Amino acid sequence: MNRWAFYIPLALFALFVGLAGYQLTQPKADEIPSRMVGKPLPMFELPSGRADGAPLTNAAFTDGQPRLLNIWATWCLPCIAEAPHLESLKEAGAPIVGIAIRDTQEDIAAFLAQHGDPYAGIAIDERSSVQLAIGSSGVPETFVIDGQGIIRHQHIGDIRERDVPLILEKLREAGE
Repeated sequence: MNRWAFYIPLALFALFVGLAGYQLTQPKADEIPSRMVGKPLPMFELPSGRADGAPLTNAAFTDGQPRLLNIWATWCLPCIAEAPHLESLKEAGAPIVGIAIRDTQEDIAAFLAQHGDPYAGIAIDERSSVQLAIGSSGVPETFVIDGQGIIRHQHIGDIRERDVPLILEKLREAGE
C-alpha cells in the first residue's frame, strides 16, 4: 500500500509535465479573430486631442473614405516603437485617426513633438469607453474602417515594419 502512495503522485506529475510539454510544441495562433470585424463603429463623440481640433464622432468615418483608427496612449511604450511605422503608413497615403486613451492634450502634444504626428485627427477617450466598445483590449491597436464606418480589420499590438504591407492591403480592400 505504501508503495502505491509514492507512485500515484509521481505518475500524476509525469502526466502533467507531458501535457505541458506537448502544448508548448504546438503552433500558436498569430491572430485573434475579432467579433467587431464586419460591424459598424459604435456611436461616440470624443473631445479633440489637440487644442485647436474638433471633436471626433463615429460619423467622421462614414464619408466614403476608408481610414485607419489607431488606439494608443502617450504612456504606452509599444506606441513609441510603433510611431515610425505609422509615419510610413501616412507617407503611403493611409489616413490615420488616433484615439488616445486616458491622456491629456498637453501629453499628446509632447508625444507628437517627440515621436512624429501621423494623425489626420486625434481624440481623447478618457474612460476607454470607445476602446472597449470596439473590442480593443489594450494599446496600441489599429482598425481598418471602410468608408461606411464598418470595421474591416483589427491589428492587435504595435505595428511593425513587416505589418505595413498587410495593413495597406486591408485599407485598399476596404476602399473597394
